[in-house]
Amino acid sequence: MNRLAGVTSPYLLQHAENPVDWWPWGPEAFEEARRRDVPVLLSVGYAACHWCHVMAHESFEDDVVAGYLNEHFVAVKVDREERPDIDAVYMEAVQAATGRGGWPMTVFLTPDGAPFYFGTYFPPSPRHGMPSFGQVLQGVTAAWQERRDEVGEVAGRIVADLAERASVFGAGGHAAPGEAELHQALMALSREFDQKRGGFGGAPKFPPSMALEFLLRHHARTGSDAALEMAERTCEAMARGGIHDQLAGGFARYAVDAAWVTPHFEKMLYDNALLLRVYLHLWRATGSQQAHRVTLDTAGFLLAELRTPEGGFASALDADSPDPATGEPTEGAYYLWTPEQLAAELGTEDGHRAAELFRVTASGTFDGDTRPLGGEGPSVLQLPEDPRDLPWYESVRGRLLEARSRRPRPARDDKVVAAWNGLAIAALAEAGALLERPDLVEAALAAADLLLAVHLTADGRLLRTSRDGRPGEAPGVLEDYADVAEGFLALYAVTGDAEWLELAGGLLDTVLVHFTDPASGALYDTADDAEQLIRRPQDPTDNATPSGWTAAAGALLGYAAYTGSDRHRTAAERALGVVGALAARAPRFIGWGLAVAEAYADGPREVAVVGPQDDPATAVLHRTALLATAPGAVVAVGGPDGSEVPLLRDRPLLDGRPAAYVCRHFTCDAPTGDAAVLATTVGAHVQ
Repeated sequence: MNRLAGVTSPYLLQHAENPVDWWPWGPEAFEEARRRDVPVLLSVGYAACHWCHVMAHESFEDDVVAGYLNEHFVAVKVDREERPDIDAVYMEAVQAATGRGGWPMTVFLTPDGAPFYFGTYFPPSPRHGMPSFGQVLQGVTAAWQERRDEVGEVAGRIVADLAERASVFGAGGHAAPGEAELHQALMALSREFDQKRGGFGGAPKFPPSMALEFLLRHHARTGSDAALEMAERTCEAMARGGIHDQLAGGFARYAVDAAWVTPHFEKMLYDNALLLRVYLHLWRATGSQQAHRVTLDTAGFLLAELRTPEGGFASALDADSPDPATGEPTEGAYYLWTPEQLAAELGTEDGHRAAELFRVTASGTFDGDTRPLGGEGPSVLQLPEDPRDLPWYESVRGRLLEARSRRPRPARDDKVVAAWNGLAIAALAEAGALLERPDLVEAALAAADLLLAVHLTADGRLLRTSRDGRPGEAPGVLEDYADVAEGFLALYAVTGDAEWLELAGGLLDTVLVHFTDPASGALYDTADDAEQLIRRPQDPTDNATPSGWTAAAGALLGYAAYTGSDRHRTAAERALGVVGALAARAPRFIGWGLAVAEAYADGPREVAVVGPQDDPATAVLHRTALLATAPGAVVAVGGPDGSEVPLLRDRPLLDGRPAAYVCRHFTCDAPTGDAAVLATTVGAHVQ
């Protein structure tokens, strides 16, 4: 029976025609396991996951494997991006038991949902010390049938261990990080910084978006040259490396090497939204033309490749695409080039020049298993130096893009995730305003309108996903509420439309009521009325995206600055307690929390621009305020006639002319109508 045909998840739909009798997550699957007295196989992945595709092709499409699975298990398939709560709970168990994690994630459960055996990818035959998937299935079946008591004991110990780990993080036991903790975090990042190649640590290297935002804010607040240097060198290295699509813009998920050369080619919405904002803020701080170009290229990638017909943004582009020669799914096939291919598309002379510019060599940089080559093979494009002849370079880019467009394209995971669209809304709204690109603001508004129309329910709750304008069933988790609120606050700052501030406040009220422990101020990833799993997930550390915890702290702090709400500011302060505890020990994994702590240390500054919005003088002051490098500065713009926005109340015009008011720490500077004075006050470098 095909139970996946009607779901909204592209990942589940990829498996709908498997011979495996998949069930979606739900009580019916576990009831079936109890009725048949068999264990549950939980398989978790996502649509753009390369090794998920490999295991699906090797095992889940195999009739013999499927037959055994169907006879001895109830097989449940979960999209980790649609149900991050399920993924988080069982991934914690996998990592605790095996010391590592990843996707595909393979977990065997009792019919009560208790895990007792774990793994990730299993090959079709024994390999590199790993048992085959068939051997694993047979071993688990034997244990279930012959050693049931032992299985029960193991499952019980694991659940008990998870319960101990689930003790509330001590948000209430620590103060928000102060000057000492923020400096210690900077020193810890300095020790891990790769002086030669940028970034932190060794291979594989992931774009450290949230740590970079902290470094830029720390520099803005303290003037630290070390913080700015780490941010600048990392951003330049990523922009020049193979992780950055030198033709169409956008960044791959990570580099498998330490020099950013060889990417894992899946391109995620969240990475590109976060990096767009980082490069925009780097340009705002330094005027870097490379950062300006990368910002616009990344925004162009979002609009050209990930925008959906409904106005939202799709989740990802797959790492794999059909090889033009064989038709077989091959990682990176869409993006790789040989010198001969360049010459065929550009002519001999231009092809040779392009090969030198983009470091395309006969030996190549990629072998299809994401390892640098020693022999012959294709190359990923890099840009170690800026081209001297810009018109020629743009001509070459255009011709190669046109040639690449004729290749089979990577598949797109076109589900819309609320949280990641919130990140994109914030980045595009800010980029459109600062770079004077109203089309980017319009794109942000369209995505926000989709979230309101499809994801926001009548009772003010969020649904996590949609596809083709049809809402999914999974409820929003903490990061959805926090990131969408962050996006709406950015839209308010840019447009001055108070509706976005009001909507952000509604989402944050839900955070306070349903996601916050009133005793400690700690935050949970799921609401108090969400489905009860074997434990309630709770993790303040940042991973590929800001954690829901730290994202909520940032949105609460910003909303409090706009409204003067002590309730929201107190909640932000309490949430930041965990950042103080982790600042020195794990700064790479609490980067967004550190960035929020920088805003808290700076105030954040509150800028009220008062004047008719169609007055050019108001527009100049407004743009100057948005160019503020002061960490987390909030910007309100509107008329002087009694606004519903508290930050704008009782702010008269200055001698009948538009004026800007800057406040922080409960004190305000004298109002000014001079954009140069305002720029000095908020650290804006008028570009």
